[in-house]
Amino acid sequence: MAAQHPLDALLSAADNALRALFAPAQAARNPELPPASPLSPSETRHVAGLMRVNHAGEIAAQALYHGQALCSRAEATRSLLLRAAAEEGEHLAWCEQRLRELGAAPSRLNPLWYLGSFAIGVAAAAVSDRVSLGFVTETERQVEGHLAEHLGQLPAQDARSRRILETMQAEEVAHGETARTAGAAELPAPVRAAMRLTSKLMTRSAYFI
Repeated sequence: MAAQHPLDALLSAADNALRALFAPAQAARNPELPPASPLSPSETRHVAGLMRVNHAGEIAAQALYHGQALCSRAEATRSLLLRAAAEEGEHLAWCEQRLRELGAAPSRLNPLWYLGSFAIGVAAAAVSDRVSLGFVTETERQVEGHLAEHLGQLPAQDARSRRILETMQAEEVAHGETARTAGAAELPAPVRAAMRLTSKLMTRSAYFI
């Protein structure tokens, strides 16, 4: 496949950003969801906060992969990143739909998460494709951990949210394994720690805002 012209790549990146942040998310496939169960007002607020965090995480993941794809050297790496971003876009749609069902809105800080993650993706890809794939592996490892925590916090009767998060978790694990198999570099401990700190800031903010 011929390399994408730089201007086309930039226009595509801008289009991806606008779609992720301002267009209703669309999913070509959806998990089979059980009927919604009644939740108390406090349970509804808590589940909405968790789903808002996961929605913001999917915004950030899409931005990271779009930034990496923009500057990736190998077409195989670019294709891998864009496939992962497409699946994250479907996760985004699932979270967005669940937020609507709960009468809640996405995080108002989503543009900030997108811009910051896109910049990280570009910087990672500028180093090398192996480092870029290392960010995929570490990102998915941390997302898997967050999802496990959220699954433990869901009300027992909320099987609908649980099915969404379990489906997402399985696919995040697969993304990380695909990147590892493709030659991902292990990131230095300080970089992994900085990623955890940034993630903690995002999750605590997105739960409320």
